[in-house]
Amino acid sequence: MNPNEPLLKDLVVLELASVLAGPSVGQFFAELGATVIKIENAATNGDVTRTWKLRNEEQDNDTPAYFCAANWGKKSVALNLTKLQELQKLYKLVERADVVIASYKPGDAEKLGVDFDKLKSINPKLIYGHLTGYGPHSQRAGYDAVVQAESGFMYLNGEPDGKPTKMPVALMDILAAHQLKEGLLTALLRRERTGQGQLIEVSLVEAGVSALANQATNYLVAGQNPQRMGSEHPNIVPYGSVYTAHDGGQLVLAIGDDRQFRRLCSILGAPQLADDPAYATNYARVQHREQINQQLHQLISQQNRDELLQKLHQQHVPAGAINTVEDVFKMPQAQQMLLMHGAVKPGVRQVAFKGQPLPQTISQPPHYGQHTSEILAMVNNKPTIPDEKNSKFQN
Repeated sequence: MNPNEPLLKDLVVLELASVLAGPSVGQFFAELGATVIKIENAATNGDVTRTWKLRNEEQDNDTPAYFCAANWGKKSVALNLTKLQELQKLYKLVERADVVIASYKPGDAEKLGVDFDKLKSINPKLIYGHLTGYGPHSQRAGYDAVVQAESGFMYLNGEPDGKPTKMPVALMDILAAHQLKEGLLTALLRRERTGQGQLIEVSLVEAGVSALANQATNYLVAGQNPQRMGSEHPNIVPYGSVYTAHDGGQLVLAIGDDRQFRRLCSILGAPQLADDPAYATNYARVQHREQINQQLHQLISQQNRDELLQKLHQQHVPAGAINTVEDVFKMPQAQQMLLMHGAVKPGVRQVAFKGQPLPQTISQPPHYGQHTSEILAMVNNKPTIPDEKNSKFQN
């Protein structure tokens, strides 16, 4: 293999998934060079997110902002899998596929004839990733907001005297997508060693429980049932705390150890705070959270935000401005995460790591059914794919 070519350029992925979790996994593979064929339900005019539009988006636009969050680099094929002839077309694609990504409610894939056992009988080396809300034995469909509530995230998110609050992104979908990526990549490694396909199952609720991290062990190990704390951290002070500077700018501190706290106090002109037994150690600061926060609020309110942040960064004190999304995309790191294609509005990469070649270009999010004729003709008319690069389908 040419080391300068994308690692997954010969991989074919069939995406039988919609909304965010499954499609974001499909885009991840597309960014790594795979051919990703998005199978869209012809009975419902495709992925439901084609209809999820902001007030200022055009009604007849079938690639709105939400859809574009997870569908770059794909080919769209429209099929009604309840019709036998259409299902047979899918089976032809399965013969050439390496990975299937599905997000059916338990039992629905079997009814359609697209479950792992059926597709494995067509292609024994197939790797099948199946996303559900609550696992293979629950008939409940998974909805991000509901799973955020049931997995504890909504209860923990918000101000102490406020209401439980949903995260502003579909966090359970995103967490489940990462779990599925990891599962599929390990299954691909296993297939390299054994030649065997595999079923990988991920549920939104299990992904959410896994991500409770230290909040879970605060309960399991320390016996403390976590409560809403705004942006405060239960184990570290000041960490996550929000402060308003003299010019109205807001910033957050993330003081992880006592040396950083001492440098913070020195920069704020109050070095004596770091010597006070009530604040000198993180353990002491956790015990006196309200008192130290009150002192820091008063000191920071006398500073201009950007000047203070510059001093903190110079002394390696963890702190940052609270940015709007518009502010975020002024950062050079965010600019590097953009997907570009001609005059099309940019997208955001799923691949956030570096270390291997990525395709130099990636196609824009496809229109509904845009590639149906192209892909099906390629499968039906050619017993093999005559590609000089040994790829099963051309991007």
